Amino acid sequence: MSQKPSDRPAPARRPRGEPRRLLLDAARTLFARQDYRSTTTREIAEAAGVSEHLLFRNFGSKAALFREAVVLPFTGFVDDFGRMWRAVVPDETDERELAGRFAGQLYDLFVENRGLVVTLLASETLGPEEIEDTGIADIRRALDALGRISAEGMRLRGVRSDHPALAAHSTVAMIAGMAALRSTYFGAEQPPRSAIVAELTQAILYGFLHRHG
Repeated sequence: MSQKPSDRPAPARRPRGEPRRLLLDAARTLFARQDYRSTTTREIAEAAGVSEHLLFRNFGSKAALFREAVVLPFTGFVDDFGRMWRAVVPDETDERELAGRFAGQLYDLFVENRGLVVTLLASETLGPEEIEDTGIADIRRALDALGRISAEGMRLRGVRSDHPALAAHSTVAMIAGMAALRSTYFGAEQPPRSAIVAELTQAILYGFLHRHG
C-alpha cells in the first residue's frame, strides 16, 4: 500500500549555514583548478551539492562568492600582518622569526587558495568592473600596503632603493609561485613544508633585508 504524500518523511533539512560552507569549499576547489571566467555558477553549485538558486541567495553573484572564498583570506592576512608590523619594536624584534612567520603563513594561504594565483595570472583578461567586483582591486590595494611596509622596513635598516615596493611584490610573487608550482618543480616527491618555508625565509632575509642599497 503506497504512502500518502503527507505520510512520507520530510526531506532532511541542512543545518543553518551548511549550504554556504559547502559553496565556499566547492568554489575554492574549482577556482584552484581553473580561472575565474571559466568557472560557472552551475559547476560550483553541482560540486557543492546544492541548487544554483542557493548560490545566488547566499552570495548574490559569482564575483561576490569569489571575493569571499578566495580574496578575503589574502586581504585579511595582509591586514593582520600590518597590525603586527605596527606593533613591532625594531630593536626588540627577531628578524628571522618575523620573516619566517610571514613566509609560512603566506605560503599556507596560497597553498589553500591556489585559485587566487590562477586568477591573478589571468586578471589581465578581466574588465574594470570584474576586477572591482571580484576583489582583484582589493588584492592590488593589499599589495600596495605590503609595499609600504617593505619601504618602512628598508628605511629602518638603512637600505636605500629607488623602488622599495618591488621588494614586497617580489617576495609575494616568489611565495605564490612556490605554492602554486610545487608539483611542477618537484613532482610527487615534494620537500616538506618546513624546508620550503625555511628556504623562503632565507631568501627574504638575505635576498632583500640585508642587501646593499
